[in-house]
Amino acid sequence: MKKQRGFTLIELVVVIVILGILAVVAAPKFINLQGDARLSTLAGMKGAIQSANSLVYSKASLAGVEKAKLNTDLDIGTGQPVYTVYGYVHATNTDLENVLSTEFNHATSSTDPTISVDNNAQWTIYTDGTGDAYIWQRDAPATCRLTYHEAKSTTELPSYDLTTDPTQC
Repeated sequence: MKKQRGFTLIELVVVIVILGILAVVAAPKFINLQGDARLSTLAGMKGAIQSANSLVYSKASLAGVEKAKLNTDLDIGTGQPVYTVYGYVHATNTDLENVLSTEFNHATSSTDPTISVDNNAQWTIYTDGTGDAYIWQRDAPATCRLTYHEAKSTTELPSYDLTTDPTQC
């Protein structure tokens, strides 16, 4: 009869230790995948707003209102006029929803992700009335956000602040 040979206890312990070390090294890379995914999605929203702003500015230029501090009736073909500031989208819930063809949940503040108006949307927005709109994904912390600053003059164009730290998401 042949002698069967298995693994020794030392060999099994060595394999378990190696697997443990690999788990400790690899785990942080996989744990924050959700934060990285949220950042990528926010970057997509930034791109969508930038593209919409380019189209709105083109329409405003054709209408001759690109230098107006506040224009209230720019027709962009959605059936609802858009407010523009120096030819770019006004930072309000209604205007951003209109140019992006999406609906937002409305938040209670820029730092509190609590939803005051739930439209069952994937995105939440808070506008403070000073020309800033704070946008983040539903159920994401409010620190993981995109801030849209509307144009302040014909030379101070819209700007965008985007969270870049995955740990904030």
